[in-house]
Amino acid sequence: MLAIRGATKRFGDRPALDGLDLSLRRGEVFALLGPNGAGKTTTVNLILGFLKADAGSVRVCGIDAGTDPIGARRHVAYIPEQVALYPGLSGVENLRYFATLAGLDLAKETAVALLAEAGLGREAHRRPAGSYSKGMRQKVGIAVALARQARLLLLDEPTSGLDPSAAADFSVTVRAAADRGTAILMATHDLYRVREMADRVGVLSRGRIVEEIAPRTLDHVGLERLYMERLAGGAA
Repeated sequence: MLAIRGATKRFGDRPALDGLDLSLRRGEVFALLGPNGAGKTTTVNLILGFLKADAGSVRVCGIDAGTDPIGARRHVAYIPEQVALYPGLSGVENLRYFATLAGLDLAKETAVALLAEAGLGREAHRRPAGSYSKGMRQKVGIAVALARQARLLLLDEPTSGLDPSAAADFSVTVRAAADRGTAILMATHDLYRVREMADRVGVLSRGRIVEEIAPRTLDHVGLERLYMERLAGGAA
């Protein structure tokens, strides 16, 4: 679903990515874990084709995102930290509108089914989105990805600002999307949740993955210790 090989990107004299290698398979959740400035946002922008690598390649479903960004983006859905919906429209109306922008004619009944599949409670489907919490808006974003049948889902700090209950609920939604075969790349700071959601974790430091692990092989304390050790080593 995603293959990044030797991706390098500089902004002036500052290297944002330094020979990044990253791959993602169908139905897999990969957490890109790192502090601000590690290169997470640059990685996402390369995948979306908003930036072009100075060296190396980024391929989405075999399509080069640097030379054919529109073709690559057809297979990608992106959910930012703050999902923007039209506040006066309901969840169903927002979903149908965004589906229309993607060239899809989504029936009301299909929109309702997709919102339920994404974990949004049925009582909220016809409420104005202006009343939604962050977690509810994210679920509409997941439903948009399902409607578009996106093969790769990009999540940017998905659990930031969520209370523990909403974060746990969102973890279930992400795992369900992966079980349907969607490949998911999650850029995050959240050490606690990645252990529940991710199949693999890559610790990103100064534009390079300095450690890749299966998070469930460690407890939360061990994962945090490893993360801090790798960041210290990567900054050396």
